[in-house]
Amino acid sequence: MTDDLTTRIEEIKNAYEDIRVTTHQMVVSNQPLIEEIFISMIGGGHLLIEGVPGTAKTTVCKIIARLIGYEFRRVQGAVDIQPADIIGVRIYDRNRSEFVLQKGPIFTNFLMIDEMNRLTPKTQSALLEAMSERQATIDGTTYPLPDSYFVIATQNPHEIEGTFPLIEAQRDRFMFSSVLTHLDGENELEILRRERDGELDWKIYQNRITPVLSPAKVQAMARTVQEVRVDETVLAYMRDLVSATRSHGDIRLGASSRASIAFVRGSRVRAALNGRNYVIPDDVRAMALPVLRHRILLSREAAITGITAEAVIAGITESVEVS
Repeated sequence: MTDDLTTRIEEIKNAYEDIRVTTHQMVVSNQPLIEEIFISMIGGGHLLIEGVPGTAKTTVCKIIARLIGYEFRRVQGAVDIQPADIIGVRIYDRNRSEFVLQKGPIFTNFLMIDEMNRLTPKTQSALLEAMSERQATIDGTTYPLPDSYFVIATQNPHEIEGTFPLIEAQRDRFMFSSVLTHLDGENELEILRRERDGELDWKIYQNRITPVLSPAKVQAMARTVQEVRVDETVLAYMRDLVSATRSHGDIRLGASSRASIAFVRGSRVRAALNGRNYVIPDDVRAMALPVLRHRILLSREAAITGITAEAVIAGITESVEVS
């Protein structure tokens, strides 16, 4: 490891630790979510969160966006939202006698889409084009999005009325997925303590947040993690995990090659967070759930018997060995 690379990886590790510590001053628990946001952001991907309301998703996103110096926009999903409401529209300016672009909230660094499954398929498609191609097409003209661009979408899997579930091809566009549940008893008690002591006031807390990164630094970190070494043996291990989802008896649709790419990118960032310039199998195993959970479809028989995607993935990581 060169001294220069050592220093740059140490900067990534320290920046993540600053973000983790600062976020926990306001947010109770949610450690895996904070790590997955950071990894997917540095890895150039996007994140899908599934979970019940009231689990601090928006608060975590606002904190991290401020710590990184990103412009943050939030869109609340609803069936009457049209693509133009999100990507923008060209309107006629009488004073200038020409059409001018009125940009939508998609033109930002950090976009959060709450309850994405309440958007119609047409609006979902407009968002997914922006996510995958980093551009938006308005009236036949293509506009690039900011170089540092990150999307988090949420959906509540427990509500189906008035929703349009993402199809598998759309879910596959997300690098990672997270599942959030209610806090346990001890963490819920901590929420009560903080509310009693006035520590959950966002207006007070946000004034104490000082950015530790910038969009330019995030891009530099993304270039740094591309130098993290991934040996052929580790690549073969990633391949075997993905391949196992395609032949598993409880899975009717296995993971695509985007899962393989997500394994490489995510494992590299995680290695950097742990101060290493090389990926180890533990990095890969740690990425298995967020990479595979939303990319597999269980067979009807497995779903009826109560088998979960998490249990199937856990079985795969236990059975597949590093060759």
